[in-house]
Formats: sequence, C-alpha cells, structure tokens
Amino acid sequence: MTHSMRSDTHVPHLDGGRDWKDIRFALLPLRVFLGVTFIYAGLDKLTDSAFMKDSGAGSIGDMMRSVRDSSAIPALVDLSLKNPVGFGYAIAFGELAVGIGTLIGLLARLAALGGALISLSLWLTVSWAADPYYYGNDLPYLMAWIPLVLAGAPLLSLDAALRSRRRQRRGGYR
Repeated sequence: MTHSMRSDTHVPHLDGGRDWKDIRFALLPLRVFLGVTFIYAGLDKLTDSAFMKDSGAGSIGDMMRSVRDSSAIPALVDLSLKNPVGFGYAIAFGELAVGIGTLIGLLARLAALGGALISLSLWLTVSWAADPYYYGNDLPYLMAWIPLVLAGAPLLSLDAALRSRRRQRRGGYR
C-alpha cells in the first residue's frame, strides 16, 4: 500500500495560496466580530445625542463621574472629566478607526493595538468595579484583541494584498 498526497485540493487566496485548513483563518471570525462591534460602538456614540454631553442622563460626563471613585485609575477618569465631550469624541472616532482597520485588515496590528488600548482603558475605568471581574465586558475584549495584535490580518485583508503586491514587484516569494 502506498500513500500519496492530493495536489488538487488547493484553493488560492490573496497571500499566495493557502487552503481553508490554514490556522490563520481562525482569526477571521474574531476580526469580523471585533471590527463590526467597534464600528457599531463608535457610530452609536456619535449618533446618541444624550451621550455627547457634559451632563445629563446617558451622558459621557455623568458616566465618567459615576465610575470615578470605583475605577482602578481615578486620575485617568479625572483626565477625561477635563473635557468629557472631547473624550467621548476621541473614544468614538478611535473605535471607528479601530473597527474599520480591523474589518478590512489595513494596518491590522496597529488597529488591534488601538482596540486593546481602548479596551484596557475602559476596563481600568468603567468596568473595573464589576464583581466578579468576569461580569465586566471590557476585559474579554482586551483579551480578544491580543491574537490580532500578535498575528495581524494575514489573510483576506488589505495588508495581505499589499504584502503580496510588494513581493511580486521584488520578484520574490516571501
């Protein structure tokens, strides 16, 4: 009995030909989830008239004041309270940039690092007092960003397409 490998099961992709069994495809659902979620979160903040205010029900200012004494780093909350509306816009546009970069895979590691930093800052401020800790949602988001910080978007991304294009111009394979 002889054993052989089939050569007709190969499916080409943007990075020069990987098949769906490639472990890097495992990052795609995470990229889509985090990208869509952060785009939605940014748009939700930007379109919520109550959120982008210094005070009032549902405002960024009232939310930050309410978590100040229970946060891990009250000084970070104090910094946001110097200009709550500006902080709200920074978070919203940051979430949009992170979400778009992650979803399309452009500067994916940088986008994932931005997402991790946003999640870390929200965990240390807004959801720090969640008890037990796993009731807070920002820590799992922080952990979800780490594989994308480490691996980027190696497949089905603008980063992969640009990398492939540069490789073709140089005439090399890797």
